[in-house]
Amino acid sequence: MKNKKYFFIQMVIISILLIFFLSSSVQAATPKLVLKINNAFENISSWLINLATPAAAVAVGSGIFIKKFSFGDEEKIKTGKKIIRGSLFSYGFILATDLILSTIKSLIS
Repeated sequence: MKNKKYFFIQMVIISILLIFFLSSSVQAATPKLVLKINNAFENISSWLINLATPAAAVAVGSGIFIKKFSFGDEEKIKTGKKIIRGSLFSYGFILATDLILSTIKSLIS
């Protein structure tokens, strides 16, 4: 009974190793699933960049309106400045991340 389990475990491990090592040498191209995932991530990143620009503009506009219509209230002026500063930093971070990722992508390929 013990020998059968040991033999079965050995056969499973050997078959997994063979599949793992032989599959990379048999396929010369990138698998279709990997290509689909890469294309999906590229589409998502382009959508995020396209959505970030109007979102940053709306946030800056909201901060300006809060600051403009504060009527001297210091708390609202500070809130408006925080909104403007935060939205500009966030948009800059998104653009910097996109720049870094495109640089890494160009270096890899």
